[in-house]
Amino acid sequence: MQLLLQAAQVYRTKTKRFEPCDLLIQDGLIQEIGSRNAFDSFHGPSLRLDHFFVTPAFTDIHVHLREPGFSYKGTIASETRSALAGGFTHVLSMPNLKPVPDNMDHLKVQLDLIEQNAACEVTPYAAITEGQRGETLVDMKALAPYVAGFSDDGRGVQDEGLMRQAFLLAKEAGKPIVSHCEVEALLHGGVIHDGAYAKAHNLPGISSESEWKMVERDLALVRETGCAYHVCHVSTKETVDLVRQAKKEGLPVTCEVAPHYLYFTDLDLQDHGRFKMNPPIRSREDQIALIEGLVDGTIDCIATDHAPHSAEEKNLGLRGSSNGVVGFETAFAASYTSLVKAGHMDLAQLIDCMAIAPGLFAKGKAPEIAVGEPANLVVLDPEAVEKIDSSKFVSAGKATPFDGEMLQGQVLYTIYKGEIVWEKERI
Repeated sequence: MQLLLQAAQVYRTKTKRFEPCDLLIQDGLIQEIGSRNAFDSFHGPSLRLDHFFVTPAFTDIHVHLREPGFSYKGTIASETRSALAGGFTHVLSMPNLKPVPDNMDHLKVQLDLIEQNAACEVTPYAAITEGQRGETLVDMKALAPYVAGFSDDGRGVQDEGLMRQAFLLAKEAGKPIVSHCEVEALLHGGVIHDGAYAKAHNLPGISSESEWKMVERDLALVRETGCAYHVCHVSTKETVDLVRQAKKEGLPVTCEVAPHYLYFTDLDLQDHGRFKMNPPIRSREDQIALIEGLVDGTIDCIATDHAPHSAEEKNLGLRGSSNGVVGFETAFAASYTSLVKAGHMDLAQLIDCMAIAPGLFAKGKAPEIAVGEPANLVVLDPEAVEKIDSSKFVSAGKATPFDGEMLQGQVLYTIYKGEIVWEKERI
């Protein structure tokens, strides 16, 4: 199959700039790159993309696909289609499943479902401990060839000695530890950030210390073991400072931030489950630190922590609702609005955060638009503005704090393996 993309502004990885180009795609690969109108004799299917931007498709290194075990929340089929609608063609799925992927038999259940039903590329994480209970380490050597890394996502490993051993085994297996950092003894039943909104509405708060204290502990283990270490969904200014110092020391540390932490503060909260996630949306001071950390490279990438739930699980307010919101279909617009439109970075820098850096983490090689490379691409309209209506989401989950927000930037087309797999309906 052939496809011609004409007259687009194309992101070039080496220069980190956009250049006017035509792209000829054949059999899933980029066959030729030419100047505008270089392929006037081409008579196959084509897209005229004046005023639009073509970049490598996005990679999301932190998602929840809910299968096996929780298909009432969402399925691999529904959520990978949602990923395509958001411009993502590769996602890394977390292990809070049933069965937990903590041995080869359990992992195979998930791998078989991925092979049968995934609309995009999916690489799973395996658990750090059996059943994610924080008690017995999994056989990392056996699981390593099939997974992106090891995580007990949703629960931090509380035992320092066990985590030290996990670091040593993961290093030997050549995979990162991907950590949900949370000291359970410091939670005290909190439901949102321990800040102004919690105090004003008499809600128990989640302290920033519950996150950064575990990051501090784990970084000491990185210094000791040399294991590659990734911090999930950074939310506090203290965590940003700790990671910045670790990187100055040359430690093998990476981290991510989710779009909702860049857009909202705890003063924007409403007593609805669509604002309930863990870690919680925090203060304006934390938000400023997160944006600064993303701009200066302390924070490596944007990841959605996409987590669909049933309507019943999200209709119990801030106190009673399950943690987690969906994020694929708002990720680009929310990030563009809070970062590029707000003047903190340009579009090329945002593409680094959503495609280049997470692609490098996922595959050890940054994606690029070059002859012979896979044609996994996204077409963007940075000027388009839309009011978010979650009822129209492809995802089975509809809970998002962005519902009703006016966001700038749209994914117009997603191209996966050379074929258009998502097209935005436009009036």
